[in-house]
Parts: sequence; C-alpha cells; structure tokens
Amino acid sequence: MPIRSTPLVNNEIYHVLNRGNGAIPIFKNKWDFKKFLEIMFYYQNSNPPLRLSQFLLLPANERSNFETEFRQKKDFLVEIIAYCLMPNHFHFLLRQIKNNGIFQFMRLFQNSYSHHFNKKNKRKGGLFEDRFKAILVETDNQLLHLSRYIHLNPYSSHLVKDFSSLLVYQYSSLPEYLAPVNLQYCQKEIILGQFSSPCAYKKFVLDQADYQKNLEQVKHQTLER
Repeated sequence: MPIRSTPLVNNEIYHVLNRGNGAIPIFKNKWDFKKFLEIMFYYQNSNPPLRLSQFLLLPANERSNFETEFRQKKDFLVEIIAYCLMPNHFHFLLRQIKNNGIFQFMRLFQNSYSHHFNKKNKRKGGLFEDRFKAILVETDNQLLHLSRYIHLNPYSSHLVKDFSSLLVYQYSSLPEYLAPVNLQYCQKEIILGQFSSPCAYKKFVLDQADYQKNLEQVKHQTLER
C-alpha cells in the first residue's frame, strides 16, 4: 500500500473508501460480508492480545468476552463512526486515534481479508486498489450528510428495493444507529447526538433517499456516454 503524501491527523474524521481492483466484486456471498466485518472490527484494536486466526478459533462465548473487553478498553487505532459494504466497494467514516492509525488499520484488515478471499477463491494478486481515498470531514454539516450518503448507498445503487430492506441491510451501520438496544460497535454519538432520537435520524436519512437515488442514476448515465 503506497505511503500517502499528506499525513492523516489524529482526532480528525475522514470519509475513507476503497473498491475492488478494477472494480471487481470483493464479496461473493453473505459469508464474505460477515468475514469482512469480523476482520474490520478486530483490526481497529491497537494491540489485540491474540492473533486473528487464534481469536476466530475461540468458542463463541470467549470471543464475545474478548469483544466486550475490546469495546470497554477502547485502545483503538481508529474509531468507526459509520460504514457500508457494497458488492465491489466500501465506505467508512473513521476518526484517527493513534498516529498513522488509519493507514495501519486499512493495511491490516485489507491484507487479512484479501488473503481470506484469495485462498477461498483460488486466485492471486491484489484484491483492492492500491491507495484508498481519505477525505477530511471539515464541518458537522458535512459529517451528517456523509453519514446519510453512506447509509443510503444500498438504496441509491438499487441493491435494495425499498426502505424496509434498507433499514435492515446487514452490512451497514444503519441498523445499529436505529436499534433499540445500544450496540457499541460504532461511535454513533457524534451523529445521533445532533438529533432528538434515532427516529429523527431515520427521517433525516430517508427524506433524501429518492433524491440521492435519482442523482446516482444521472451520474451513472453520464459516465456511460
């Protein structure tokens, strides 16, 4: 992974995205999505006590205990604020916690997932584009609109057909944002704290859903010309 010419700054939030090399699919089934999420959440931790391969072999209750310990300790390279996985790309909102944290996080989890995907599919070569994109989020307003854009991706890209399917899309942080139980995989407070309730955030997201879908269609048609 090439070194970035502009360093990423601690405590700043970035819209981070990457896609399959040549826009190839990076997920072939639901098990690939789930494996990606396991690897992603594991490698946000700065100094996990076990190798990933050892962690994945633990009984479910022991893994759950470790995950709870990770979340309570919060010794993170990055905080994951929001995410969405699509068939050939992914989006994150990340806050860098440690020096070079975003770069280390991306290197570790992309290498690990690439190894899994290549071994399973008997392929060789890079799975992701060499350099991920990282765009600084400069204002609260930009942060809110980016979170909405990311959470609407499955709908605006026609991956899901309706709002009810979007709200339960398993490979996005949106269900966590709207869950009645306070799940702790993502650091949601910086966004949800600007709304009176999760329902108000849901309305904020869905109010622009058809506009974003139409905009994506126009962009797609323009690119085809």
